Amino acid sequence: MLQTRVIKPAATAYQYPLLIKRLLLSGLRYERSREIVYRDQLRFDYRTLNQRIARLANVLTAAGVKPGDTVAVMDWDSHRYLECMFAIPMIGAVVHTINVRLSPDQILYTMNHAEDRFVLVNSEFVPLYQAIAGQLSTVEKTLLLTDGEAVTTDLPGCVGEYESLLAAAEPHYDFPDFDEDSVATTFYTTGTTGNPKGVYFTHRQLVLHTLAAAVTVGCRENPQLMGAGDVYMPITPMFHVHAWGLPYVATMLGLKQVYPGRYDPDFLIELWRREQVTFSHCVPTIVQMLLNAKAAQDVDFAGWKITIGGSALTRGLYDAARARGMNLIAAYGMSETCPLISGAHINDELLAADDETRIAYQLKAGVPVVLVDAAIQTPDGRFLPADGEAQGELVLRAPWLTQGYFNEPEKSEELWAGGWLHTGDVAVIDEMGNIDIRDRLKDVIKTGGEWVSSLALEGLISQHAAVREVAVVGVPDERWGERPFALLVLREGQTLTAQALKTFLEPAVAQGHINKWAVPQQIAVVGEIPKTSVGKLDKKRIRLDIARWLEEGHAAISAL
Repeated sequence: MLQTRVIKPAATAYQYPLLIKRLLLSGLRYERSREIVYRDQLRFDYRTLNQRIARLANVLTAAGVKPGDTVAVMDWDSHRYLECMFAIPMIGAVVHTINVRLSPDQILYTMNHAEDRFVLVNSEFVPLYQAIAGQLSTVEKTLLLTDGEAVTTDLPGCVGEYESLLAAAEPHYDFPDFDEDSVATTFYTTGTTGNPKGVYFTHRQLVLHTLAAAVTVGCRENPQLMGAGDVYMPITPMFHVHAWGLPYVATMLGLKQVYPGRYDPDFLIELWRREQVTFSHCVPTIVQMLLNAKAAQDVDFAGWKITIGGSALTRGLYDAARARGMNLIAAYGMSETCPLISGAHINDELLAADDETRIAYQLKAGVPVVLVDAAIQTPDGRFLPADGEAQGELVLRAPWLTQGYFNEPEKSEELWAGGWLHTGDVAVIDEMGNIDIRDRLKDVIKTGGEWVSSLALEGLISQHAAVREVAVVGVPDERWGERPFALLVLREGQTLTAQALKTFLEPAVAQGHINKWAVPQQIAVVGEIPKTSVGKLDKKRIRLDIARWLEEGHAAISAL
């Protein structure tokens, strides 16, 4: 290590730890009268938020939660979740945000693996919890969450109901200092094989991520996503990477925040209208759901800025949303990265370009945010140039990347092989630093010795007027190894054949955007495309479904 000049600090100098409690105090400092809103049921200001977090800390401490304990949360997006994301780590415990959309067996596995000791359970999930309670190995107590209705449940080990306990607790808590490298949060990411893997983040990582995210969404002008006067409503589940970390940003800045509970498209639109929401974030599936909602008919969504992540933002969806007034902006990250890595940025050079060029860059994963190092590597670990042409696996370094998988040493070493976090995504990086994700390594279609990007095909097909949703996967082919297969959801009253899709894609072939062998030889029109628990295309299940259809000679398949 380089030997530099280091001066010993004064013996009484305060060594300021980067703790989540620092983020909370800023919101009160800036805008103490702004509101936290939960559906159409509750609203309170930042002064009350701070008091409620202190009350929750007192409730948890009285119930026996100790520093280092893991406290799990099973809830929809709510003010309670926001309070838990602060109170639990601020007393030195670890908040485990449970993905309630996993199967009961997977939820059971994650709770036992995380060694949960205390669980907050929404009344809607009591039957689910009861079904697995007898197999939980470390849980000692539970706390019931309700929306105010009179609920009688047989929740095992229950110490009481959330609001009743908060009302009786003291509104002050002396949150202590401790090591900033203490684990603050954990959750589980699902892959295509094996059990879910536990990722975890420290106080220091979350504070640095929050500061970088605040710079990204608030200081860059093109576009500025979340400034001081914006109204924020997450439409990304709070169990999924802390709702992309933006509730921490919004609280630090003192923004008005709107929490919608369980997602219902018509109610989301009502909240957007009534609370004058200006910024949200979600996966593409949610935007499609909003545009197709009954309440969205003839609605102009002008002024609604929405960051898209989780899956690629296609040109078709971008155009459909833009026609309705929404401003969609792509970003990139993953569970292991806390998650923010990059976001679309229109620099001075692109501002001077034509509209088509600017749109193309708004669809990319974008420029790495401050403190992120991004590079592309070959399978043998060689670095490739950032020339917009060389293609390889995207690898990362940043101060907030998970340092491994909980109790999974072999998988942790694979994740960090060579000292860089391996994303599993195939990408190119251009001279301006823009990351363009071409595909997941496991989803690249290998046909005739060439790689075909399923994401590029999905982006082109999405622009067909009849197509509402599209997923492309590779299916086995005796001659070529694999060939692309497109799964389509069509707009109402529309039809499309494989031959008609080929005709539509011929200009893209002629212009060199794709090779002729990338045109899908087979398609299937379905009512719904399978999605994962967080709204991404479930390509593992899609491949299995298509294999079964091909074996059965399914009538839905159209071939050239």
